[in-house]
Amino acid sequence: MGMELYGFDSVAWRGFIYAVFILNFVFCCQLLLLQPLVAAADGKSGGASLFERVSQSVKVKKYSEALRDLNAAIEVDPALSEAYSHRASILRQLCRYEDSEKSYKKFLEMKPGNSAAEKELSQLYQAQNALNSANDLFDSGDFTKALEYIDKVVLVFSPECLKAKLLRVRLLVAAKDYSKAISEAGYILKEDEDNLEALLLRGRAYYYLADHDIATRHYQKGLRLDPEHGELKKAYFGLKNLLKKTKSAEDNANKGKLRLAAEEYKAALALDPNHSAHNIHLHLGLCKVYVKLGRGKDAVTSCTEVLDIDGDLVEALVQRGEAKLLVEDWEGAVADVKSAAEKSPQDMNIREVLMRAERSLKLSQRKDWYKILGISKTAAMSEIKKAYKKLALQWHPDKNVDNREEAEAKFREIAAAYEILGDEDKRTRYDRGEDIDDNGMGMGEGGFNPFGGGGQQYTFHFEGGFPGGGGGFGGFHF
Repeated sequence: MGMELYGFDSVAWRGFIYAVFILNFVFCCQLLLLQPLVAAADGKSGGASLFERVSQSVKVKKYSEALRDLNAAIEVDPALSEAYSHRASILRQLCRYEDSEKSYKKFLEMKPGNSAAEKELSQLYQAQNALNSANDLFDSGDFTKALEYIDKVVLVFSPECLKAKLLRVRLLVAAKDYSKAISEAGYILKEDEDNLEALLLRGRAYYYLADHDIATRHYQKGLRLDPEHGELKKAYFGLKNLLKKTKSAEDNANKGKLRLAAEEYKAALALDPNHSAHNIHLHLGLCKVYVKLGRGKDAVTSCTEVLDIDGDLVEALVQRGEAKLLVEDWEGAVADVKSAAEKSPQDMNIREVLMRAERSLKLSQRKDWYKILGISKTAAMSEIKKAYKKLALQWHPDKNVDNREEAEAKFREIAAAYEILGDEDKRTRYDRGEDIDDNGMGMGEGGFNPFGGGGQQYTFHFEGGFPGGGGGFGGFHF
């Protein structure tokens, strides 16, 4: 019994001594850790040490550590007014406005009328209102005004506001300032390389610059961090689908499957009408296909879409020139191809197209003798003679006494048309677009005159009657 009692007392004493040791160790640790805070509460030099440490944390952007120190100090001494002031300022910079407002108001309860705190509280309200206004303006589409609020108010009074920084990048993307958006998103990712919204926005900016490989890498990194992120999934798979449609259109065009290529190009364009940097390529491809299909009007529309994006793109100017030739816009074709030739003077292919366009314009400006005789360009010689005889009788001046001047002009034109088309050699040269030397006979205004001297009395005689027979007219004497 004595041994058991002795044994029990020994165990108890060892436990007691161990417990005392642990309690003393914890107490010493608390004294060491809370010494600056306690000293601050007592108004000693430790207070300066606390706020210096907070200041250093803010400088290196360790805001969580700074707030943790301040919260601990306030917990030790709820009457430590300067801790509320510092905490309010940090929270304002982070745009945690509601928490910041509470700390400012607590500080002003302790230090009523403090001008610095009142000024910062006013700045807080300005920044808060500006951030709300910027969000509203973004939703309404006024990106320029929204950026002004962010830059001139929010980020001045709340320079570490992540919400404002991300909104700024969104606004830059919406305003199509993609290079700046890439730069601003890059700064965010330097501080937090796993920020999903920054990855999305930076990828989107690269996408709209048609730098699809880098855009894809940003989307993929974001999806590795969060495979179910809705916007990242939409952006990533949307880009994959666009590239797939584009490749299919190009492949079909190269294989000569032009109608299918046209449908694929249109389908790709419908995926993102705002993607100008890529759509310029799609519109040009579609224009080329339409030119090959002979669909001039559609080709002009597609190439005009290209030139609305980049008015100096030589290939688009040439292709639109080709398209305008198809719709017989001769002057427009020459203007487009001439502009392309001026931009690329060494390109012989463009010069050849220009020569063809100028020739077509020149041909369009001469008289259409076929149209004057009312016949097709494939008419046989017998049809030409028959049409000439019919029109000559219809417009003979003696049969048009009441409109003699008009009849004489028409009769001259009909005779000039037959002068060209009734001669196989001249007709062939005319069809080739050559200038025909009429040996002084004239072919237009003041040209071929079947009335001789043009006086009141003249003789017009068809040898052996009208060309092609016609029943013994012999000749007309006037």
